[in-house]
Amino acid sequence: MPLPIETILPELKKTLQERTCAVLTAEPGAGKTTRVPLALLDEPWLMNKRILMLEPRRLAARSAAGYMSASLGDKVGGIVGYRMRLDTRVSPDTRIEVITEGILTRMLQHDPGLEQVGIVIFDEFHERSLHADLGLALCLQAQSLLREDLRILVMSATLDADAASVLLEDAPVLSSTGRSYPVETRYLKQPAKGRIEVEAVKSILSAWTDEEGDMLVFLPGAPEIRRAARELQANLSEADAAVLPLYGSLPQEAQDKAIEPDRAGRRKIVLATTIAETSLTVGGIRIVIDCGLTRVSKFSPRTGMSRLETVPVSRASADQRRGRAGRLQPGVCYRLWTELEDSRLAPSSSPEIAEADLAPLALELAAWGAQPEELRWLDLPPEAAYRQACSLLRQLGALDACGAITPHGRRMAELGLHPRLAHMALRALELGAGGLACEIAVLLGERDILRSTPEGRDADLRLRIEALRSSTGGAEREILPVESGDQPGRVRLPGWTANGGGGQDEAAEMRIAGTSRADAASLPRLHAEAARWKRELGVPRSEAADAGLTGLLLAFAFPDRVARQRSTGRFLLSSGRGAEFPEMQRLSAAPWLVCAELDDQGAESRIYLAAPVELEELENHLAEAIETEIRTVWDREAQAVRTRRKVMLGAVTLREGLLTRQEPDQVLAALLQGIRLEGLGILPWSRTSRQLQQRLHFMASADNEWPDVTDDGLLRTLQDWLAPHLYGMKSKNDLQRLNLTDILGSMLPWEKRRRLDEEAPTHYTVPSGSRIPIDYSNAQAPFASVRLQELFGLSKTPSLCGGRVPLTLHLLSPAQRPVQITRDLESFWQNTYFEVKKDLKGRYPKHYWPDNPLEAVPTNRVKPRKPSL
Repeated sequence: MPLPIETILPELKKTLQERTCAVLTAEPGAGKTTRVPLALLDEPWLMNKRILMLEPRRLAARSAAGYMSASLGDKVGGIVGYRMRLDTRVSPDTRIEVITEGILTRMLQHDPGLEQVGIVIFDEFHERSLHADLGLALCLQAQSLLREDLRILVMSATLDADAASVLLEDAPVLSSTGRSYPVETRYLKQPAKGRIEVEAVKSILSAWTDEEGDMLVFLPGAPEIRRAARELQANLSEADAAVLPLYGSLPQEAQDKAIEPDRAGRRKIVLATTIAETSLTVGGIRIVIDCGLTRVSKFSPRTGMSRLETVPVSRASADQRRGRAGRLQPGVCYRLWTELEDSRLAPSSSPEIAEADLAPLALELAAWGAQPEELRWLDLPPEAAYRQACSLLRQLGALDACGAITPHGRRMAELGLHPRLAHMALRALELGAGGLACEIAVLLGERDILRSTPEGRDADLRLRIEALRSSTGGAEREILPVESGDQPGRVRLPGWTANGGGGQDEAAEMRIAGTSRADAASLPRLHAEAARWKRELGVPRSEAADAGLTGLLLAFAFPDRVARQRSTGRFLLSSGRGAEFPEMQRLSAAPWLVCAELDDQGAESRIYLAAPVELEELENHLAEAIETEIRTVWDREAQAVRTRRKVMLGAVTLREGLLTRQEPDQVLAALLQGIRLEGLGILPWSRTSRQLQQRLHFMASADNEWPDVTDDGLLRTLQDWLAPHLYGMKSKNDLQRLNLTDILGSMLPWEKRRRLDEEAPTHYTVPSGSRIPIDYSNAQAPFASVRLQELFGLSKTPSLCGGRVPLTLHLLSPAQRPVQITRDLESFWQNTYFEVKKDLKGRYPKHYWPDNPLEAVPTNRVKPRKPSL
């Protein structure tokens, strides 16, 4: 049947004859995926070289290869073949290879010039996957430096064609209309509430009676698809309705079944993820029910982790989904959102490069020998995420300190696995556990094969490994992590007992983990994929690694997620973040874990997949990542300097202990730091030393040539005035041996000591002959407290600091109670003394109260002594 794209094929051929780059936009249903490669097969510039066409998804790649082969009357693997990870159907006769995007990167790394390739076609480029952006950037550089004749064609239905044209140096833009029928669009009157699959089922059941034809229902992911399928199967007759799931991790047979017409002639209800949004034509579809949501992976440079988020679809995606209803006949699209919500949709989705884990991209660029800024991109990789990726690669040994790829990194890049898993596989091979690494890799590459129970989800990855190893197809298998003998349908985990696991009783363990069920449909496919990886890595058939090594292998892949227990169910990751189990389970009591799946929401990540690991395993096999830290610090609890040796894996302490041997300089530095923390009060101050400090401060207040001996000033200069006296000391008790009076005095040269004694004496001798101590606690007004009678005959106020500062006098009664404070003694005698005398004479009649104090005899007694004859 002629397709709309055929009208533009002559112009496309002419453009590629004259130019090496082009952009083709074609509406859904135009036929670009299957007609363009065939139309270019005999072009003279191709010179019998191959055509590579990239498809974002494996199912679309297989479907496109099958359709083109059938149109040529050939089989897949003949003129048209496909190539994807662990699944290749090509031959020497193959001229068109439909490949998934990661394959292009592998081909470029091995053959940068793509010498046997005439054109690379990027299909559905609007999806902007990480591999598509990287593949295009590498192809453009290869074209610029090595292959001027290499053609590049970018095809899409919703791409910003102008931006792509600029990237391809003003490449021509060709457009084709699609072949579609009218589609009626229906919206909800009120926003959907609750689980979206519940609203979807309502719409499905309504459309089932109101409309004719097959349905394509878009849901965010596999969990929603399963729940919707169960509800539909309970409400519709199996004889009338074929309820078929369609998502990426399904076996190929199940995917093909969803695409093809039902063999029994029943109406189909295909429950699909975004896998059915582009490229695929699901036969018989006339009704589309769109939940308006999609699930995307978002990477957080802050935590180094990715998480799945459910977000609204973009305008472009919503229109792609709607178009599925009008591919073959007029249709109807039920949108499970309101028209107001529809007006708020973003025009297009964010490119994966802006939100994804960039470790795979960073490894590929290192193997290519380029930095991001040296290549041409539609969107440059975000700097923070790229730095985080390079940091991880250095931690995995893939990059050296200068950022260049290492031999180990090249081996990692050749595997085509995520760098974490590639590193794990290579290290596992050295330990004779390559097969176990392959099993872990396939399990982590898919959704969880164990379903949650009402009690929660058991996070132990070893359960999944045992389920995978025991898979033979058939019914779902009950996975019990207990010693269960040879009971049918149960998997025995070596070394686990019914009463083990952190003090929980047997019944509790059965409730927590005893009802998990493995997804029987996925197990055979995953088992076969693991077997292919084992062959790819050259794992010996005789190898049989115990699942007990799971934790260690995870530590190779996730050295930043080694976790030490802080309390039951709560852990500290080597990255520095906290983590916890959503619900209590046997791993909650494990002293050491490695976490394979976490989220990064909230203060502490939730652990969804993990395995226990032994401390000795970490120390023996992660030595290159372990650092020994010896720190001499002030221990506030012990009030002493302690030297601790810590063996660290990132932020996690593996071992620590006290060392008796200490370096004197480090002890001194720690002791000084302790004094700063505790304050000068930790030192043995006496009345004499405090007075000396105050006298010095008084002199400094009047003359800035004197040292700053305030508490703050002394703390700032500990290294200068105190450190020389601290050698050999390491605790508060040792500090009590210090003589602070001598130490403070040693801060002054001889001349200043003399001046200090003259201008800031410790005592003042009053006319009675008594030596009265001077209080310098107030540097602005030093004072002496003296009984009034001892000052008789003293006409002027005493002074300090060479006469510049008057001494404040606190005049006391005979009972040592203050009666007057003055800094002008002369004025006191003239104006105030007589009023004070009246009061004191009344209270102390036996004491001596002369009328003329300036001529009276001073005394420290009740009355002055009579002069001896």
